[in-house]
Amino acid sequence: MIKPTISYDDFAKLDIRAGLIVAASAPDWSEKLIRYEIDLGEEVGKRILFSGIRKWYKPEDLVGKMVPVVVNLAPKKMGEEESTGMVIMTDGEEGAVMIFLPKKIMPGTVVR
Repeated sequence: MIKPTISYDDFAKLDIRAGLIVAASAPDWSEKLIRYEIDLGEEVGKRILFSGIRKWYKPEDLVGKMVPVVVNLAPKKMGEEESTGMVIMTDGEEGAVMIFLPKKIMPGTVVR
């Protein structure tokens, strides 16, 4: 299903940055979530994010990977913490597929 057309101004509201996953773990209280600590550069800083991808990825395989992150999404409570952004992914035949950016990009670089 194709979503409704948006204007460039709507798209421009998204603040998408390259983020380096510096730590990742599987919270005891969830069977689906992975908790990440992501470095988004000096301007944004480090953030805690959660994604429901544990079925397809192991936390230890994500550390050191660069990913696109929406940094201006409203925070969402996850367990005792808040997820303060969203990693952009695609849907694959078997489920979530992460998009990995080249490591030559600095954390915090704007994705457009």
